[in-house]
Amino acid sequence: MAVTKEVLSLAVETGDALLRSGAEVYRVEDTVMHILEAYEIEEYDVYVLSNGIFASANENKEDACSMIRHVPLGSIHLGRIAALNQLSREICSHECSLIDAWIRLEECKNIPNTGRKSSLFFCGIGCGCFAYLFGGTPLDALIAFFTGFFLKILLLRISAGKTSKFIVNILGSAFVTFLSLLMHSLGLPIFYDKVIIGSIMPLVPGIALTTSIRDFFNGDYLSGAIHMIDAILTAFCIAVGVGTIMTVYHFLIGGVLL
Repeated sequence: MAVTKEVLSLAVETGDALLRSGAEVYRVEDTVMHILEAYEIEEYDVYVLSNGIFASANENKEDACSMIRHVPLGSIHLGRIAALNQLSREICSHECSLIDAWIRLEECKNIPNTGRKSSLFFCGIGCGCFAYLFGGTPLDALIAFFTGFFLKILLLRISAGKTSKFIVNILGSAFVTFLSLLMHSLGLPIFYDKVIIGSIMPLVPGIALTTSIRDFFNGDYLSGAIHMIDAILTAFCIAVGVGTIMTVYHFLIGGVLL
């Protein structure tokens, strides 16, 4: 009983870490099943959703065990996903004992996020490149770099307070729109629409959308629907933030935006 429970706990905990880091549902489910098989658990059932894991092992034996784990939708951390995938491979090739697997799992879960300075700089770089990619001028790209830089600062401060994701997206998109229109109002020869498009890219739910499409193709319709709804609501919040500031600006200048 103890061995079965420990193996199932390890498998579910690994799946939990993958899911929290943004891994696809099929990857999480496949990883949990492979870990169970690697430790010679022959009878098992595993069902994974975008925000939950259901698993049982040896249901027809005395050491039967089952677990349910709720996993809230979180941010993407590709470094942790890569480390957990490597751990899974080592377990399946019998290079890692059960005790060592637990130690390695904790190490994978504690992989830190990108440094604050690096995330600020590369968020700005990404925004500037997108602004230029969508037809902006080098000046537009430069302004988008700074708006993206300050957007990341805002997001880091807001996320520290565990604010609702909807509020974060509305405030973030409104913030970059305000900065872009402010630069335009000061007389800088910029295309503010290009600056806004580039600056809101860190908020765009691209991974959630592509994950939902992949889930649909894999037949995981419920998980696909969850990710799709998340992507649609995020896009709606971005539109609300941008549209609100644009409307207010329109009324303040007393005419149509040029």
